[in-house]
Amino acid sequence: MAGHYYSANVEWACDGDYLGNAYKRGHVWRFDGGLEIPASASPTVVPLPYSIEAAVDPEEAFVAAISSCHMMSFLDLARRANFNVSSYRDNAQGEMNRVARGKMAITKVVLRPEITLIADEDPDPTWLTDLHEKAHDVCFIANSVSCEIIVEPLPLKLKTS
Repeated sequence: MAGHYYSANVEWACDGDYLGNAYKRGHVWRFDGGLEIPASASPTVVPLPYSIEAAVDPEEAFVAAISSCHMMSFLDLARRANFNVSSYRDNAQGEMNRVARGKMAITKVVLRPEITLIADEDPDPTWLTDLHEKAHDVCFIANSVSCEIIVEPLPLKLKTS
């Protein structure tokens, strides 16, 4: 199988005193199709006003990428298994820690998916756990990172058909 290639355009221009470390970290991410996302260093790393709290920071994007990939994998597997998913929500959280002198890394991401299933009765209780395990195994992003990923699904919600 040939490789798949992905690209992003990241653009920043100096606003402030760069050499004095008093410059803004706001920048723009551009993706195919024309989508532009305001981005910045995290305010937990670079204090305001040099970061932008309302912009996406790389750490948030990392957590979102893991969550999104897991969700897309889960939805595909659930559909193939003939489960009718009506909604999926995840309040994912990443944890950054010192991993060596002068080095920080996101060491853990916890996914907390909340799924609403259209069904007249509760499915076999193991299906949810099994599908999340399979989704984790096939998630491209999860297979690309070294941090611990924990999936803690919330209780399943049922919606009758």
